[in-house]
Amino acid sequence: MTWVNLTSIDQLNEVKAASGYSLIFKHSTRCSISMMAKRNFEFSWDVIPENTKLYFLDLISYRDVSNEIASLFQVAHQSPQILLIKDGDCVLEASHSDISAEEVAEVIAA
Repeated sequence: MTWVNLTSIDQLNEVKAASGYSLIFKHSTRCSISMMAKRNFEFSWDVIPENTKLYFLDLISYRDVSNEIASLFQVAHQSPQILLIKDGDCVLEASHSDISAEEVAEVIAA
C-alpha cells in the first residue's frame, strides 16, 4: 500500500464526495509520537483492504487542509490522528496510541 499526499482542499472535497472507504492520516513531522504512530500503522497496514485509499497529511505544511478536515468531518483536531471516511462521513476517528490498522480493518469488515 502507498500513501496519497493530501495537499489541497480540492483533494479533501474529493475524499468527502467519494464512495467507499478512504483513510486520512494526519501527521506532525515535528513530533516523535506522531512518527511512532505512523511507523506502527504502516507496519500492520496490510490488514486493510487494498481498495482503501490512504491519504497522508503533513499538517505542518498544510495547516489549512488540517483545519478544514476538523470542520468538514466535525472532529476535534489531534496529531497524530486517523479518520476513516465512508461515503463522505467519518465512521472512525482515533489519535495517538489509539491509532490501529487492525481497528480500521475491523470497521471496514463489519
